Amino acid sequence: MKTAILFPGQGAQAVGMGKDLAEAFPVARALFDRASAVLGYDLAAICFDGPIEKLTQSCHAQPAIFVVSMAALAALQQVRQGVQFAAAAGLSSGEWTALHLAGVVGFEDTLKILKVRGEAMQAACVERPGTMMSVIGADPALLAKLAQESGVEQANFNSPEQTVLSGTKAGIDAAEVALKAAGVRKTIRLPVAGAFHSALMASAAQQLEAALADVVLLPPQLPVVSNVTGQFHTTPDEIRRLMVRQVTGSVQWVQDVQRLQAEGIQAFVECGPGKVLSGLVKRIDKQAALYNISDRSSLEAAAPALAS
Repeated sequence: MKTAILFPGQGAQAVGMGKDLAEAFPVARALFDRASAVLGYDLAAICFDGPIEKLTQSCHAQPAIFVVSMAALAALQQVRQGVQFAAAAGLSSGEWTALHLAGVVGFEDTLKILKVRGEAMQAACVERPGTMMSVIGADPALLAKLAQESGVEQANFNSPEQTVLSGTKAGIDAAEVALKAAGVRKTIRLPVAGAFHSALMASAAQQLEAALADVVLLPPQLPVVSNVTGQFHTTPDEIRRLMVRQVTGSVQWVQDVQRLQAEGIQAFVECGPGKVLSGLVKRIDKQAALYNISDRSSLEAAAPALAS
């Protein structure tokens, strides 16, 4: 089967992530050491011991999830030498992990980008406070109408049944009232610091654009799907533009998975903390073979099934 590798983004963090992989695989531990040297603080300590409040801060969470994802992949590559993937995708900050795997940007530069991205998003949360809400089971046309009327944006198209709204607290409050009045069965407030993937993140996008100006990006050596377009990335210049747009734009995850399906992808390996992406893919492609590698036990369960 043609297999794609998927990488999670911010929100997947959990205290203890990556610890057993680092203890079992020196190649995984080495990535944490390299990252700490670049970032100027002990990333492993924050990942392994927390506290969760510190790990959840965008400036820590985004580099941390990237490194844990790459540590899980490094462990898989050691256990299953020669394992190959036909394409890659990542959700939000996880798209940078996919681009790194594709050879677009180096390990150290990816860390620096995610540090800037995380710090800028944190600052934007303070400058222009907001929140996010997951909506389950709403008619797409109705949801789009009520979101617009409430002054909020559709931030994440996670599955055919689940869309995440983003905006000011007052806007999200208004949207929730309107949706419940319209008979929408379920809304969930998300425990996030701000209104990610909305216009409230404009200052963060500007800072990321400035930071990327001096970073060398190379053509992808592996197909990577864009969150913004739902199509495969092409040139370095286009990647630079789309990754800036991604900060304020909607994450088209349903289109991403459907694009991979169109390429004949039948199996998906989620590499990194959590199982959120596997759950979303299952709702989009019910026939897909799904594997998750987040720790040593899940690695041992998935590795035998992955062809080299």
